[in-house]
Order: sequence, then structure tokens, then C-alpha cells
Amino acid sequence: MSAPADGKSLPATTAPIIVTRPEADALLWVAQLQRQGLKAEALPLIDIVPVAELSALAAVWQDLGACAAVMFVSGNAVTHFFAARPAGDLAAALPAHVRFMAPGPGTARALRAAGVPALQIDSPPADAAQFDSEALWALIGQRPWRGQRVLIVRGQSAGDSAATGRDWLARQWEAAGAGVAFVSVYERRAPVFTLAQRQRMDASQTDGSIWLFSSSEALAHLPLTPLGRWRQGRAIATHPRIAEAARGAGWGVVIESRPALADILASIESLHP
Repeated sequence: MSAPADGKSLPATTAPIIVTRPEADALLWVAQLQRQGLKAEALPLIDIVPVAELSALAAVWQDLGACAAVMFVSGNAVTHFFAARPAGDLAAALPAHVRFMAPGPGTARALRAAGVPALQIDSPPADAAQFDSEALWALIGQRPWRGQRVLIVRGQSAGDSAATGRDWLARQWEAAGAGVAFVSVYERRAPVFTLAQRQRMDASQTDGSIWLFSSSEALAHLPLTPLGRWRQGRAIATHPRIAEAARGAGWGVVIESRPALADILASIESLHP
């Protein structure tokens, strides 16, 4: 376990927690952790911006009623999708037969905040072992999808519209006979780090900081530190794939956790020396 510069172990309950989600999400998490008495700070590792070309999104809204389901990969997907909704009565733009799907509770909350009726939302239960595509498919996979049209709303990596993440859920729908279409509504970019941020990254290896990772792509945006490949770093990863990526990048301590606040708090406590 890493130690601060004075050589003494720093308890996890007093160690700085570095939240790496995109800025808006990171600030919400920082506020939640601070309310629990923890020292939390935001250091976003992904910048989120709207896609430059909105014609495809406008066409999707015009034809939304042809879909049986619309699946959103994240709360950011919800935000940018509904930012492009047509002017007028929102209820009229949401056909009652369309199911709105979320892989986890954060995305489901974003859908409700956007005006989607709770009865039209499908999301894994709060006690699901994980919040991801597999958990969502376990809930909706047995429905009659043959001949149905499904839309997946997602993001893309900067400069590459094909680099959009996992297509596992799309393959399940296609195997069940559904027609699957995609629309990208935001772009993920690597941040340009300030000198102060780079210095904070370097310091995190010796001050007992605990990094909170919710994306493998975000993890890949971290530069190397003067101490090497993060071998003294401590991290909590909110999915097994992210934890695997962190270990592959050389992180010294990696804890897997469900992305719910109570589980994150328990994981932080587990790092108490």
C-alpha cells in the first residue's frame, strides 16, 4: 500500500478521493462524497462536447415513433439527445409505446429528469450485481424483439465516429431478430491538462490518494508520472473491465466496486490500512 511523503500510512477515510468522470458528473460525485465527510476533488479525464453535425439526430427525433426501444449508454447520452428535441409539447414527442432503456440508475434518473415517464423506463434493479449492458439484457432480453426497431444513443471518440465503445448489446438485439440503429450525440475528448493538474497526478502516488475510475477510456488518458506506470497508485474501478484495464496499466492497488454510492464508500473504507 502506498504511503505519504512522511512515510506514515494515510487512512482511506481521510485520503483524498480523485473523481475522474466528465466534469458535470464529477462535480455531483464530489458533492456526494464531501457530504459523507470525505476529501473529494474533481479531475475529469474525459471532456464531453456535442457532436458538430446534428442532422442525423434531428432525423431520429422525426422518426422516433418507428422505434420499439431507445437505449441510452449514459446520462450524457440522455442530456445531448434531449437537448436536440423538437420545439413544442415534449409529451407529444415521446410516443407512449416506445421503451426508454438505461444500463444503470444514473442514466435512468437522467431520463426521468428529461421528462420520460417512469413507467416507460427499463433499467436494472437497484440490487443488480452490476449496472451494464449485460444487466439490462437480463431484464429485457426475453421480450419479443423479432422485427422490432431499436435505437442506441451513444457517444463517439474524438475524430473517429467508429470508435464508439462496446457493441455487445446491439449484437444481442440483432441475434433476437431486431433491427438496430445508432446515433452519436456527443464526442469524448482527452483533456488538455494544466500544469497544476499534472502536478496533482504526480502527488497522488505519494499522498495516499484514491482514484475513482468509471471508464477505461478515461484511464487511458492519464499520462505517465515521473514515478512510472502508476505502480504506487490506488484506484477504485466501477466495473470489472475497468479494473482489468487499471491493472494492465500497472496500478498498484485496484478495488472493484459497483457504481452506487454505498458501494463506493465501502470500497474506500476497505482501503483503510
